[in-house]
Amino acid sequence: MRISRFEDLECWREAKGLTRNLYEFTKRIEFSKDFRLAGQMTGAAISIMNNICEGFDAQSNNEFVRFLNYSRRSCSEVQNCLYVALDQNFIAEDEFRSAYDHCVKVRKIIDVLIRYLKQHQKKHFQSKAIGHPNDQPAQRAQRTKRA
Repeated sequence: MRISRFEDLECWREAKGLTRNLYEFTKRIEFSKDFRLAGQMTGAAISIMNNICEGFDAQSNNEFVRFLNYSRRSCSEVQNCLYVALDQNFIAEDEFRSAYDHCVKVRKIIDVLIRYLKQHQKKHFQSKAIGHPNDQPAQRAQRTKRA
């Protein structure tokens, strides 16, 4: 599969699904009254998505890996918030487990991408290793020459 947009990344799509689920939790009346926790949890979930997106548009694989590591940390932050939500009875045990496991899944997908990027340090993920969608063969060759 050719990856030409951040939306093509499996880790971003999974993070989007996680964010959607967390927003459903925070819309509940009791949960929504806890502005701090609701904002912290949804903010961390959004941060997972944002950092994947920002890293995708980075100018190097090293920079992309840096942003992916921020996303990993935000997964842990969401998991921590889930414990608080469970302790406050804002979510049920099965909801906690499902959301927690979803964070684990997102992190594992991110880890696979990080390993790939580290193995291909010399090539830029978006524009060289896989190809930029708007590049013609001559542009790709010129871009490779400059690197």
